[in-house]
Amino acid sequence: MGGICGWTGCNMAVAESRRLLEEMTKPIKQFDSRPVQLFFGKKSALAVNGHPDSVHIYQSQGLIIGILGHIRLRNHQPGQHPEARNIAQFFLESWLAIGEKAFADLTGEFTLCIIDENKNQCMLAVDRLGTRSLACQASGEQLIFSTSLDAIIRHPQAKPQIDAQSLFNYVYFHMIPSPGTIYKNQYRLLPGQYLAFRNNGITTDYYWKPSFDESNTRSFEDLKAELHTRLRSSIRDAVGNETAGAFLSGGTDSSTIAGVLGEVTGKPAVTYSIGFDAKGYDEMEYARIAARHFSTQHHEYYVTPDDVVTAVPEIAAVFDQPFGNASAIPAFFCARMAKADGITRILGGDGGDELFGGNERYAKQYLFSLYSHLPSFLREKILEPWTKSVSGKQLALPFRKVCRFVEQAAIPMPARMNTYNLLIRHGITSIFTADFLATVDTTLPDTLSDHAYHQTNAKSLINKMLAYDWKFTLADNDLPKVVNACELAQIDVAFPLISDELLFFSTQLKPDYKVKKTRLRYFFKEALKDFLPKAIIAKQKHGFGLPFGVWLQEHPQLKALAADSLTDLKSRNMIRSDFIDTLLEQHLQEHAGYHGAMIWILMMLEQWHKLRKLQL
Repeated sequence: MGGICGWTGCNMAVAESRRLLEEMTKPIKQFDSRPVQLFFGKKSALAVNGHPDSVHIYQSQGLIIGILGHIRLRNHQPGQHPEARNIAQFFLESWLAIGEKAFADLTGEFTLCIIDENKNQCMLAVDRLGTRSLACQASGEQLIFSTSLDAIIRHPQAKPQIDAQSLFNYVYFHMIPSPGTIYKNQYRLLPGQYLAFRNNGITTDYYWKPSFDESNTRSFEDLKAELHTRLRSSIRDAVGNETAGAFLSGGTDSSTIAGVLGEVTGKPAVTYSIGFDAKGYDEMEYARIAARHFSTQHHEYYVTPDDVVTAVPEIAAVFDQPFGNASAIPAFFCARMAKADGITRILGGDGGDELFGGNERYAKQYLFSLYSHLPSFLREKILEPWTKSVSGKQLALPFRKVCRFVEQAAIPMPARMNTYNLLIRHGITSIFTADFLATVDTTLPDTLSDHAYHQTNAKSLINKMLAYDWKFTLADNDLPKVVNACELAQIDVAFPLISDELLFFSTQLKPDYKVKKTRLRYFFKEALKDFLPKAIIAKQKHGFGLPFGVWLQEHPQLKALAADSLTDLKSRNMIRSDFIDTLLEQHLQEHAGYHGAMIWILMMLEQWHKLRKLQL
């Protein structure tokens, strides 16, 4: 998959700079053996490696620019400019002319760095949805940056220290949300953001923020035709000149990609699916329905508990900070299968739900939102006092459901979406040690959630939730999951459903075209109902969920791996020992899927610690 790393503001001899830069690139080259291009200035250095079509570098007279990604400029197509300058040079000239406004002209997924030694400044930027992360650390006159935290901490000025707040955020969100990282004083750019390092200081701003046109009056038929056109264009662009295949879970997104991929290439798509021999988790039959419908060259693999035992340390190693999404395991085995078949780029369906309104919680939150339409007197003077008076009492089933509905509906957004969080259900003090809690701000997750939810101009509930999910679900969770799983499998990945053209298209849809009362993805499914199999249109979202909690009860080696990891975690004085014991001995038997997720995230936290040999 490749990456970027480098620094500015460090006085070193060229030989010393080369040795250090080569050392920093080792984590990047570990999973990508393609050549690394190195560039040096008087006080700066930059290294970039990756797919040849995705590496864009230019150096001239104190200026160095590196762009990694599948990009275009709105006013320039590579190879079509009369002077045939490379895209990095062309963009650099635009940036020198108009400054930060030039970032808005970039389309596609990218990470970018500009070093200007003439003015002692450095610019960093990432694409609109933060497809791949870019982090940095400032120290006096120096800025160290990379797509890999493991690269940054190899610089002698980085001095990594684990951040207790990020550990708390990790357990809360099951990942560390940007701009934070696992290390103190190291930060990641947010989606659509650029960073300027000038006069020994950092400033950040957005060249793009989510913005919705909620009053669009275009006809359904016009929008339907445009959707089909944009899908074909995005998938054709994602394929490029590669031998492409596609993940196929049997959901709406992956099935759409499989079908359109066959159209744009003129031959049956090559598709890959993962199954699980566990009741309620195996969705292989839906993948087979899609594969038959589009006559794909279909490949399947059933992940086993033994596979998980083997893969856990590898997954912990490929992520540069703790990451708790267990679906990284099936994504890795799926990508590895494609790599073995000679596929050079695999297409992921991530983002379709977040652009077009496909997650179950969107419908659930719509139902909760109806509560706000009741008269305020009824809500505030009767219903809510009643729920407090009967809290903890045994109620008949209909009244118990009403009570729970009112309790949740009365919680404002976005906090209402987190009411199922295990930390909230058990209580923070019952999970973390008192010593650990004394070092963190337990309200920060709510602050981060509020900021993401309210950053958009949207008035509708659905669009506010979508903008929230572009940050927390996509940029911080699903995209890193697939990117790193594919990095471990050493195969390139692209996400055509979140291309800039489809992203913009989705912002022009009316809110009820996304979720029509409780009908998810209303427009998308209606527009594709003659293209996708009926069973796929009707099915509920599932994906590549790992039956970890179920297997944990049945598989001795997996159980031992989890128990050993959590036992070792006790020594870090972060998670209470009695909570870990109860989690393993009682909670897992009560609800394997729900509590298995907490065991997984704690196990992966300890696995990450062990591999880095770092202590809190």
